[in-house]
Amino acid sequence: MTVAEKAGLPVSRRQPAGRKSQQRVKEILQAGRDVFSEKGYERATTAEIAQRLGISEATVFSYFRGKRELCARVIGDWYDEIIDAIEAGLPRDGSVRQQFSFIVRMHLRLMLVNGTDLCALVLSEGRARQHELSEALTELQRRYTAPLMRVLAQGQQSGEVRADMPLRLLRSMVFGPMEHVLWDATLTNRQIDIDATADQLIDVLWAALTPPDLALSALQRFRVEVAEASRRFDEANAARQPKND
Repeated sequence: MTVAEKAGLPVSRRQPAGRKSQQRVKEILQAGRDVFSEKGYERATTAEIAQRLGISEATVFSYFRGKRELCARVIGDWYDEIIDAIEAGLPRDGSVRQQFSFIVRMHLRLMLVNGTDLCALVLSEGRARQHELSEALTELQRRYTAPLMRVLAQGQQSGEVRADMPLRLLRSMVFGPMEHVLWDATLTNRQIDIDATADQLIDVLWAALTPPDLALSALQRFRVEVAEASRRFDEANAARQPKND
């Protein structure tokens, strides 16, 4: 299934069967990524995308129905790149916190390392709910957030993540602060220490995700374990003492 189909969009007019057509689609998508990143959705035009490639606008329309479909495909392909990277590197044998930390760190890194222009495009268009792209972006974001949702669900089952709130609110609680960090970086156009920022964000978010009584329960278990270990030590020590006749 294509990105357009996954997003609920009509498929491209011409399916690129041959190598030449596939290469042309690749070139249009790359030029589209450049133009949409530089100018945003409203100011970008298919005419300029075609001009950068030295082709007619009609050629662009022979592969894509219009600007909306082309932009959704550009963003969808970028999402797929990030999803593939997260899915490939996710430490599935690690703890819930380790998997959560990996997702947060990779999200910030992949959104910022490859340039902030496309990130700004996604953030701005995603917020414009009345926008013609909003419905398509909502579907793309749902797929994009799926790895985090699986980790949070796993954490709720194991008791490591609070179960008194629905997953959709926990998702917003995680992606909201991350979006704020991304907006700050894109609007100010300044470099940030991604790893240090990720570490701080992970600590804050994990503390919010942890069940309120988890720390107390852990302390109580620790006290019981210490008491049990002390009892066994005393018993073993008493057994070694010589008995008086």
